[in-house]
Amino acid sequence: MKVFEAILWPGTKVCQRLGIDPESDAGLIRWLINTLVYLVIGLGVVWIAAV
Repeated sequence: MKVFEAILWPGTKVCQRLGIDPESDAGLIRWLINTLVYLVIGLGVVWIAAV
């Protein structure tokens, strides 16, 4: 379960900072934040690899 928690860490921390329960709404807000974080990281890796 530690790997799963590490992957969801960015969204969980942002939700806690905003005062939102990360488990509410079936975790959709946490999922959105995690998707945006990993999208930026993934695009950065692809951009660096392409240069």
